[in-house]
Amino acid sequence: MFHPHKITVPKTAHFHTIGLPSKRIRRLWIVCHGYGQLAKNFIRRFDVLDDGQTLVIAPEGLSRFYWGGFTGEPVASWMTKENRLDEIADYCNYLQTLYNQYLPQLADDVEITLLGFSQGCATQVRWAMQNFPHFHHLVLWAGMPPDDLDYTPYTDFFTSKKLYFVYGTADPFLTEERLQWAADFTKKQKLNFEVMTFGGKHEVDREALRELSGKISGKNQLRRI
Repeated sequence: MFHPHKITVPKTAHFHTIGLPSKRIRRLWIVCHGYGQLAKNFIRRFDVLDDGQTLVIAPEGLSRFYWGGFTGEPVASWMTKENRLDEIADYCNYLQTLYNQYLPQLADDVEITLLGFSQGCATQVRWAMQNFPHFHHLVLWAGMPPDDLDYTPYTDFFTSKKLYFVYGTADPFLTEERLQWAADFTKKQKLNFEVMTFGGKHEVDREALRELSGKISGKNQLRRI
């Protein structure tokens, strides 16, 4: 008979940054890419945040594969349905390790934003729900919160944060039905997301990101769902 087994082994993880850690850093963004991307390319979109007082950390998914067959560009993914709980535990430990490494090097009152794009949205939310790191803002960009989690026991945890949902009005993955589902689900789960849209597709738009950064700083108001 065949018997399944598993062991935990060290794994080399890769990440990219904009800025260098120091006590001058007032804002920390941890940004998780989507399915089939690499951190070194994804982080380029966040150059608009490079002001000398902001540190951006872009971790890369632990699983790589070739996009479009055996000769395509190497890209990464956060998880698949195969042994999904192990993969979730691995990337939650990975993100927490990065967080623990960098946070002590920054200003004591550093403002922390967690941003997930597409598949990275579920990654950020699952990490938050498993480890409950201290942060101030959660941004889901072109992606949904996982629907297999119950958020209501942690209402106090989430109401003490600012939650944002950002998407392009031409995003082919976010149909009216999906957006309505998101509105209904988050309302049922008592997750109060504020919404920002931009005239683009399934991407992190630099101008929208610049606008979001300003809104996070309290300059403008967003509409609530």
